[in-house]
Amino acid sequence: MEEKTVLIDGPFITLGQLLKEEGIIPTGGAAKWFLKETTVLVNDEPDDRRGRKLYPEDKIKIPDHQLLVIKSK
Repeated sequence: MEEKTVLIDGPFITLGQLLKEEGIIPTGGAAKWFLKETTVLVNDEPDDRRGRKLYPEDKIKIPDHQLLVIKSK
């Protein structure tokens, strides 16, 4: 699985924001549906909360996409 680094400005980004910014979902409102239908792993643990806070060094695995690693700018 290809790894991609995602740089964030603040201390965290939510899972819903990340999915939208990476173009995985078209709008923030689609996050709830996407997370119900798709098993997303945050640090190897399944998580379906669009408000889940992601911090630097967190790893997000999205099936049929890629591994995203959060880093600070």
